[in-house]
Amino acid sequence: MATRARIGIELKNGSVLSVYHHWDGYPEWLGRILKTHYNGKSLASELIDGGDMSSCWTDERWDDTGVVGVYGPQYYSQRGEDTPPRLDSDLCEYLLPDNSEEYAYIFRDGEWLCYNMHQFDDNKLPEIVEIPSGALMA
Repeated sequence: MATRARIGIELKNGSVLSVYHHWDGYPEWLGRILKTHYNGKSLASELIDGGDMSSCWTDERWDDTGVVGVYGPQYYSQRGEDTPPRLDSDLCEYLLPDNSEEYAYIFRDGEWLCYNMHQFDDNKLPEIVEIPSGALMA
């Protein structure tokens, strides 16, 4: 399901480096994948350094370089697009309501947090929602 999300990491100076994630951004999938497979600062940084992506956990690739059963991100740069990470000055700028994503994730203080951006409810501010526990895929 195409539920858009942003995935970010808080940097030492409080700024947020983030990327767009197109596929299945719900906490029940993306949140659990992030907590299972990108659960450290270096793993989160490496994921974000690749730029915007279709999915962070798939065995599909834009070309024939993928190996069936080997999972990882499918970046738009792999099909020739220039989609580098975005830098926001702080968490407030990162969570601005004019973003078009339904969810925003941030790796902060050693853990993933998920914000429901309430894209379909103009009267609500972003709020933290629980990421279900347990691995989704090995």
